[in-house]
Amino acid sequence: MEIQVNHLYKSYGGVPVLRDVTFTAGPGVTCVMAPSGAGKTTLLHILLGMESGDSGTITGRECRWAAVFQEDRLLEHLDAAGNLRFVLGREYDAARAAALLTELGLGDAGGKPAREYSGGMRRRLALARALLAESDALALDEPFAGLDGESRQKARDCLRRHAGERPVLLVTHDGEDAAGLEAKIVCLV
Repeated sequence: MEIQVNHLYKSYGGVPVLRDVTFTAGPGVTCVMAPSGAGKTTLLHILLGMESGDSGTITGRECRWAAVFQEDRLLEHLDAAGNLRFVLGREYDAARAAALLTELGLGDAGGKPAREYSGGMRRRLALARALLAESDALALDEPFAGLDGESRQKARDCLRRHAGERPVLLVTHDGEDAAGLEAKIVCLV
């Protein structure tokens, strides 16, 4: 599967945010990199159908997406398993979820509600949710933000193992993330 973005433009109030963005994302990780305010999150929102571009075309986005947003969007009163069970519904597999949570360093979180998690724990749970969801592509907005070096490496390794052949569009400011994932890099500027 491929996602092709061709000559995409987007402005807010006459101020250009995306200017002539063109790239193809196939299987594997494509890192979208740019300074803050350069439209990285806007690009993901357009790909996910949450916003529209002003002009340009996108092919391949009509697939099933799983996402990690800048906000973790967790159910605060539920523990990790409860958050995954709620989102995944009938697709929830307790053994698979427990294995992924352990791989991400959340195996000992127990029944603690998400509101008691550190920022890094919340990011890892959001990543687990996206990786477990039935999807054709992943859109990840700063999924490693707030993770220490060891947790960040675990999360990158986990993403590499579980993304499979899906296109992964990953927004990051960190060149180490791109290198650690052997990612194709798309720069917005």
